[in-house]
Amino acid sequence: MKLSAFAVLYKDLPLPEVLDTFKAKGIMFAEIGSGGFIGKNHCNPQKLIQNKAAREKFKDYFLSRGMGISSLSCHGNPVHPQQHLALSYRQDIQDSIDLAALLGVETIVTFSGCPGDCENSLYPNWPVSPFPEDFQTVLEWQWEKKLIPFWKEMGKYAEDKGVKVAMEMHGGYSVHSPATAIRMREQTGCKALGANLDPSHMWWQGIDPAQAARYLSSKDCLFYFHAKDAAIDPNYVSYYGVTDMQSFGTAFGRAWQFRTVGFGHELKVWADLFSTMRSVGYDEFVSIEHEDSYMSVEEGLDKAVANLRQVLLVQPASKPKAFDIDEKYK
Repeated sequence: MKLSAFAVLYKDLPLPEVLDTFKAKGIMFAEIGSGGFIGKNHCNPQKLIQNKAAREKFKDYFLSRGMGISSLSCHGNPVHPQQHLALSYRQDIQDSIDLAALLGVETIVTFSGCPGDCENSLYPNWPVSPFPEDFQTVLEWQWEKKLIPFWKEMGKYAEDKGVKVAMEMHGGYSVHSPATAIRMREQTGCKALGANLDPSHMWWQGIDPAQAARYLSSKDCLFYFHAKDAAIDPNYVSYYGVTDMQSFGTAFGRAWQFRTVGFGHELKVWADLFSTMRSVGYDEFVSIEHEDSYMSVEEGLDKAVANLRQVLLVQPASKPKAFDIDEKYK
């Protein structure tokens, strides 16, 4: 497995400084923001696509340091009911696919998006209950009329470019669980569509990330991994539920919080998760994402690196050795 980190952690620094910071910490790959909610501070895909000299300079930032790009990330809502927003996010996804193909980057990371509940909606609607039955009607309309048509087309575009699209399974979006990620892949028929597994989003939903990895790998759609933890407070879960609507800026009193690796679940849990991932065939990028309200970016990243170094499986597994039986026991 290869350790990476999200360059947007230092979005106000020039990319070369970010890469130097990562390399000094022993991180040899970077996940680069290329649009959507996270912006284009370090990478403007359209400019790099159109300008070969700028693209070569961008590539040299990595090559000259012996580093690589783990993915391009353009998290947005491409099926937003407000068309001007949807079109902007769609363009970011397409541009990221095009740039990834030019750079030789295998994967982009994004969201599935979440539609509204009808053609006249202004805002996304995320059904989370089968009752009242109106929600079932909304859910099927979203998939049949918005999600499948868009992603069938964009998935084919990515497939033709040789790029994988890893949808981050995230609450609030239509793909938020192994079941919905697999549904997307199967109902669009696009092998280029798969999942980004961020265990923090699994834990707060009550999903075991190791089991999620098994489900996803069984359908060949475990494409990428974000290293982020979550701490669940059972006292506040009993008050707010796991769909706690308090702002993430509320550092104390939420039902759950995003934490840096090892501060929500002990390292044995992380060790078991990585062992499971290797057992199902995932040996690719593990990219650190920091959204811990209790720590600075610097401290959160340092602690994540230190904790991951104890549990991440970096070297190839050894082959079992056959022991010779002593002649006298034969």
